[in-house]
Amino acid sequence: MEAETEQNGLMDIETVQKALNRSRASIYRYANTDPICLNPPYNPKRLNPELRLNKDDGLLFHPNEVARFAKEVLKIRQVTIEVHDAPATPTQEVLSAILQELQRIHQTLRERS
Repeated sequence: MEAETEQNGLMDIETVQKALNRSRASIYRYANTDPICLNPPYNPKRLNPELRLNKDDGLLFHPNEVARFAKEVLKIRQVTIEVHDAPATPTQEVLSAILQELQRIHQTLRERS
């Protein structure tokens, strides 16, 4: 099993589906969800999604959880999850530029004192 992560290092249903080579419906059956409780307690026999703030939020899974589930529950022997950095967003680019400018200011102040 080999898969790549997507947004913020988490895996959505489609990515998990491809990684586990299972149908979308089976991923929903494996997922630790409850119609009454938004975030049910951890269940080692189920695929546990990340915490959700709203019932309409999509299910997202941490790569380590998907790998654990594949090894321990599905008994898949070879599990490889690759984490790739997401492309920088405009906000991240602005924050990076601000950080560089602050570092230059800091260096200049250190040189003067």
